[in-house]
Amino acid sequence: MVSIATIGPEGSHAWQAARRYSPDATIKLFPNLAAVFKAFAEQQTDLALAPIYNTREGQVKEYSRLVKTMDKGFWQDNIVLPIHLSLGGLSATEPITMLIGKSGVLRQCEDYILTTYPEATLTSVHDLDAAVREIKEQGLATHGVIESEEALRAYGLTIRAREIVPHNKTRYAVLGPAPAPRTGYDATTLITNPIKDRVGILVDLLNEFTKRSINLIDMQTETDPQSQKLQFFIEFEGHLSDERVRLALDRIENQIIQEPGSVRVLGSFPRVDMRVKRIKTFGFVGSGDMSLWFAERLKSEGYETLITGRSTTLRPEEMIPQVDVVVICVPISATPAAIAEYGPLLAENQALILLAGEAENVLHTALSHTKEGVEVLLVHNLWGAAAASMKDKNASVVRTARSGVLSSEFEAFLYKLGAKISLDTPGHHDLMMGVSQKLPTSISVALAMALKDNGIPPEDIGSHSTLTSLYSILSMARVHGQNPRTYGEIMATSGQGRRIVKSFAENLARITELAESGDIEALCAVIEENRRYLSDAFIKDRMQQALAVDATLGRVLNRD
Repeated sequence: MVSIATIGPEGSHAWQAARRYSPDATIKLFPNLAAVFKAFAEQQTDLALAPIYNTREGQVKEYSRLVKTMDKGFWQDNIVLPIHLSLGGLSATEPITMLIGKSGVLRQCEDYILTTYPEATLTSVHDLDAAVREIKEQGLATHGVIESEEALRAYGLTIRAREIVPHNKTRYAVLGPAPAPRTGYDATTLITNPIKDRVGILVDLLNEFTKRSINLIDMQTETDPQSQKLQFFIEFEGHLSDERVRLALDRIENQIIQEPGSVRVLGSFPRVDMRVKRIKTFGFVGSGDMSLWFAERLKSEGYETLITGRSTTLRPEEMIPQVDVVVICVPISATPAAIAEYGPLLAENQALILLAGEAENVLHTALSHTKEGVEVLLVHNLWGAAAASMKDKNASVVRTARSGVLSSEFEAFLYKLGAKISLDTPGHHDLMMGVSQKLPTSISVALAMALKDNGIPPEDIGSHSTLTSLYSILSMARVHGQNPRTYGEIMATSGQGRRIVKSFAENLARITELAESGDIEALCAVIEENRRYLSDAFIKDRMQQALAVDATLGRVLNRD
């Protein structure tokens, strides 16, 4: 039978956490964390369970200090326990003059104590058993004890107040003899040896995680009291067996710190969420590359996903009752029909998320084909399925009056993985897509048509291009080098974006007429008027970007 070392007494929150983690385990109780670590190191127990973080108290410093000394075993799992603290004593009526509890418990209760017993003396104890024995032996009726209700009742104390600290949770680490296997939803912790300080070391270290899209969960820096050198404690997403994690750790140890053996991995384990997730399962209508792309990232955040499409055995009508959120991700022209078919099947308290490139018509269809209690949100991701991540990629989010907590959780998912979110109205979204997608695509297609109409060989273009004119040539090649259906759908979108293409066509005709008549002054006047509208700040910023692109293109062309 498995044995677990943790902090007593019986009925304490640590005892409850150990019992919940392994109901059949033999639980060995110790008065403090140092004794727990010692028992585990000496193999008196198979596992050890220790508090590491509390939503009220923050990081448990004692754990951080003790784990540095651990040279055997691995952090292999976690358990999060709601903490229900009560106040007990010998009497239900005597005024309280002294409050007794373990140090962490008293810190969690600071607000309650300041409000309810501001004059009471606080006494922190390591051995609560001994403290309660003294209270009972000496009949100290004005002494109150703060612990779990189970522990207080086991002591035979009267409960004076229950649930004195609401919304309180503690995360416990489970230490074991072997590392945990990869689950796909993992986290890893490391600790460095005391290392020399130098300018920029923290930024350089963090950059190794950032450039690999590895999210940090927790980070602490301390100065070693003996050597006065820095020591880092870092928890991040991913498993030690993941290639990007191994690469990051190798770079940190050998290139950033430059001290082989300076990084010690404490363990990889299933990732734990202190926040409450309201969504368990996403279901996709559409089995294309973009659906699979989002499904993979959602799974990496601990969500279950179901995919339905023309080639899947599972049908959308079977999937919808099984999920919390339905995501429709189909070609733009097919989106309204998919909504009309499957929207009525969603129940109250489900959410419909539309991954779509058109907002006005799509949202009107969604709101009119779903029940009033169904959340509706539109997200237009401005990247394709070839993107390695969504970090620093643009996402347009269009909320509706029915966007609620499930929609907010999806937005939080986008934000966490690095997307740059713009909040739009339906009309503004479609107008801006006219500028950023509909018009550039139309220009690229028309440019290729003009080359064909005039018999210009494509291979002659490069030798006659300036760096500025090369932008449109590259865009033309990009459009024609990918799925034509994608760009046909973009050009055919309805909504406010059509205004942009029509306005462009009208203005192109106007400046063409001026150019044909040789009216240079009028053309200059148009450019000056445009310059004033665009503003000096905008032009300066975009010129800097253009010069950076020019430098890159120049290097590429020189290599060719």
